[in-house]
Amino acid sequence: MPEDQVNIQQLLQGGSHFGTIEVSKLRSVIATNQFVDVRREVNALQSNVDANPAPTETELVKAGISSYLMGDHEKSNDYLSKIQNDPVGTFYHACVLNALGQQEEASKKFQTAAQLGYDRIECTLRQAGTLREYGQLDDAEQLLRSVAAEAASRAEYSYQMGCILSDRGDTYGAIEYFERAVDMNNQHSPALFRLAAENALRGNDQEAIRLYEQALSKPPFYMGALMNLGLLYEDSENYNAAAFCFRKVLDADPSNQRAKLYLKDIRATEDMFYDEESAKNEARMEQLLGRPITDFELSVRSRNCLQAMDINTLGDLTTTTEQDLLGGKNFGETSLKEIREMLTAHSLSIGQNLKKKTSDTSYQMQNLSPQEQMMLNKPISELDLSVRARKCMSRLNMSTIGELLQKTPDELLSSRNFGVTSLNEIRAKLQEMNLSLRND
Repeated sequence: MPEDQVNIQQLLQGGSHFGTIEVSKLRSVIATNQFVDVRREVNALQSNVDANPAPTETELVKAGISSYLMGDHEKSNDYLSKIQNDPVGTFYHACVLNALGQQEEASKKFQTAAQLGYDRIECTLRQAGTLREYGQLDDAEQLLRSVAAEAASRAEYSYQMGCILSDRGDTYGAIEYFERAVDMNNQHSPALFRLAAENALRGNDQEAIRLYEQALSKPPFYMGALMNLGLLYEDSENYNAAAFCFRKVLDADPSNQRAKLYLKDIRATEDMFYDEESAKNEARMEQLLGRPITDFELSVRSRNCLQAMDINTLGDLTTTTEQDLLGGKNFGETSLKEIREMLTAHSLSIGQNLKKKTSDTSYQMQNLSPQEQMMLNKPISELDLSVRARKCMSRLNMSTIGELLQKTPDELLSSRNFGVTSLNEIRAKLQEMNLSLRND
């Protein structure tokens, strides 16, 4: 065995001590291609501890910390809640409780870990984090300030300060602190996660992917980071990488319904046929229909008549009739012939999209109250959709709830990368507002 390679079985099964050095070794091993071997050894360790009516504290610590690093928080809590005097085990139990949302208990455990001899500054920084997550921002900041002289050079200090600023609405100040944390420790997963999320919100998908990948380079693996990274991979059509992320979530939490649905969507997407040439042709047609009338050589009379009828683009001409044109003031057969020739030169004709226009406008909500109109004019962002669903809405050029309601489920599902998961999510969000999609 190479000198720098860790014997996983010996690390987890042998020895009477499991401290910070051993935890560091285990983190490094999990981050390498030995992940499968670690999972096998962790399962064996868990089975041994579960079968032992009186496991030692060291065995409980090993089982608890390894379960935590593999993302199995419930099992980790079962093991670590039984220890009494181990400082490392107590510290990681506090981390587990925090991950499970039990901030008050986590705060007490961080204090206990410090009393047992674990790094006092680290415990204080993490305790401040539990206070912040409990909503006590002022108390959290006061606790951070109390150790600032000793802790300001640590990445965790900058991260916690960034979280406080973020919770207070100072996004740019928070980003500055998160970047400072990553500068101090380029593997600080929580800071990388927050920076990745900020980039994803701003549409910087490639940078967000890079940061999420960096955040997942070493355990503990954050399920939120894996889910978000999977969605970004899927949106960039890297389906194998996306499926890997969702499977990894299910490895740690087999009951995770979102991961199951996303994985099912990917399998369905792999079977879909996407006609790239048709998509390009459709994009070219949309660009052509959007061209303004002023781009073309028409007589002054024809141009003025069209302007008076509020016909400004080639697309407008394809959604009107010859009778409507001839009904315009000063518009005669000469102008009609001129426009026919112009459209024919671009393989278009007057009224060719009239049926489409009728279909698009057939679904109108009449006699709306001011309150209902205000509701329909609200931005789609107020639905608080997932990253994937938001991107689908953006791709469909929809910005308001009213625009969304004019779509049928089939029309949404025909959009690229839009799956049943996103459809069900949108239906649920609309149902909360007593709204529904067209024909739904």
